[in-house]
Amino acid sequence: MSLTIGQEAPDFTLKNQFGEDVTLSSFRGKKNVVIVFYPFAFSGICTGELCTLRDDLGAYQNEDTELLAISCDAMYSNKAFAEAEGYKFSLLADFWPHGAVSTSYGVFNTDRGLAIRGTFIVDKEGKLRWQVVNGPGDARVAEEYKAALATI
Repeated sequence: MSLTIGQEAPDFTLKNQFGEDVTLSSFRGKKNVVIVFYPFAFSGICTGELCTLRDDLGAYQNEDTELLAISCDAMYSNKAFAEAEGYKFSLLADFWPHGAVSTSYGVFNTDRGLAIRGTFIVDKEGKLRWQVVNGPGDARVAEEYKAALATI
């Protein structure tokens, strides 16, 4: 992993599923941010992970915390995915330049053109406070995010 706990998180602006720009630094001074990179919309493990977050959304998106899910899928794929699964959080498209944000977080798999399962928590000051990276086929444990958020 190329990021170190305590360093400033790489800033980015990406389009959400509605075509709106979402900028990480816009949450500075306002909210902690949980960033969840996932390989592909509509894939089995990704759907399961994001549905777990959807089903307990108040723990990950509230007055103190924002949830941002990022894949290298196009905005239109993310929109269809969000509509099909009822996601009420931003699905961001790291589509072009392909994988640029995933690369800046050290989770872009160049051989497969996808983001591996990286989760990062950025505090209100824009500093990286927690991270975990799993391989493409290894599901994450959402309860770990809650525990990490409780320490901020």
